Amino acid sequence: MPDPLPDPLGQAALAPITVEQHLAQILDAVEPLEPCQVPLLDALGLVVAAEVRSELDLPSFDNSAMDGYAVRYADVVTATAESPVHLPVLETIGAGSERSVVVEPGTAAKVMTGAPVPPGADVVVPYEWTDAGAEQVRVDRAPEPGQHVRPAGEDVARGDLLIEAGTELTARHLGLLAAVGRPTVGVRPRPRVVIISTGSELRDPGQPLAPDSIYDANSYLLAAAARDLGAQPYRVGLVPDEPEAFLASLRDQLGRADAVVTSGGVSMGDFDIVKAALRELGVWFGPVAMQPGKPQGFGLLEAAGGARVPIFCLPGNPVSSYLSFQLFVAPALRKMMGLPVADEARVTARLTHAVTSPPARRQFLRAAYDPETGSVSPVGGPGSHLVGYLAEADALIVVPEDATELAAGASVEVIPLEQHR
Repeated sequence: MPDPLPDPLGQAALAPITVEQHLAQILDAVEPLEPCQVPLLDALGLVVAAEVRSELDLPSFDNSAMDGYAVRYADVVTATAESPVHLPVLETIGAGSERSVVVEPGTAAKVMTGAPVPPGADVVVPYEWTDAGAEQVRVDRAPEPGQHVRPAGEDVARGDLLIEAGTELTARHLGLLAAVGRPTVGVRPRPRVVIISTGSELRDPGQPLAPDSIYDANSYLLAAAARDLGAQPYRVGLVPDEPEAFLASLRDQLGRADAVVTSGGVSMGDFDIVKAALRELGVWFGPVAMQPGKPQGFGLLEAAGGARVPIFCLPGNPVSSYLSFQLFVAPALRKMMGLPVADEARVTARLTHAVTSPPARRQFLRAAYDPETGSVSPVGGPGSHLVGYLAEADALIVVPEDATELAAGASVEVIPLEQHR
């Protein structure tokens, strides 16, 4: 295992650190994942690792923008309804047809939309301006020079920059890459995130409960949050409060992980086995000046081949665990994917009700945010076990460390939830 993380902040003395300090030590330790080539449809939402330039013109040949007749402009420039021009039709050319004729002076070729404009022709007369003749066509109206011809390279020229490095790929980008013939694209891959819930009291949903057992919400909550972010989660079966069982499960999963997230076992109790098992391996554990989510852990574990895998050890209460994921794990995963780590969705809103907060801790309160009125309302109590209220909330109210109460009407920072997709 690697050496312990440096301890410049005094965690060894269990002095609480700030949210910013904990996030900083995490972001300093993680790196963007190595780029790889992936098929286009697997690249949606991923970040381009290097600029992409076109290797061909788009369109790659002059083609017709209309169903009509490819002609020479000089032959039809005088055409009117009163004085039409009559031209013999050499051939009908459909989309996908090879050019097989040359439009000589005084001739025409029938062309379909998207079909190649044959050599010699420099304009397309739409059906609507003709009698739609098969062997000979009557042209009743003169087009403008070059009208209804899509010239090669009009959209994209060979060598053009298609996508800049660092761009998050959308469906539109993938359509462009397909149009220029790229079957794959080089991206930062989706982080493979192993999710481990610890606790002898946990049961999987659908299983019978003992009088002292509860259903595991955390692994589903965290795996869904990771997937919503664009990562690839792997939910591991439940691990009892036994250090050896936990370490065995961790070793088994480390080979397929770009990151590991655990929940539970990080506080001061006799059965906090995550902390007991990992502290000797260099993982930092300590308090962060926040509520909920005060006990936190983070470190780097050495996997096969010398890879250093970040491990995030989150509290066991569902709200604490989810909040910790959003504040600390999500920015790290975004950095690993090559995305900006800053939460650009944060806004300022007006409190509808007064709130209180413990001193010297940053409080994160579940809330309902109304963007139309610019107001935000607390949802439920502050308890870190109240997962029902978490489901009702769509935002978090941030109460600063130096505020013990905020009156109704006060301006507060708000973090909208699940706004990145």
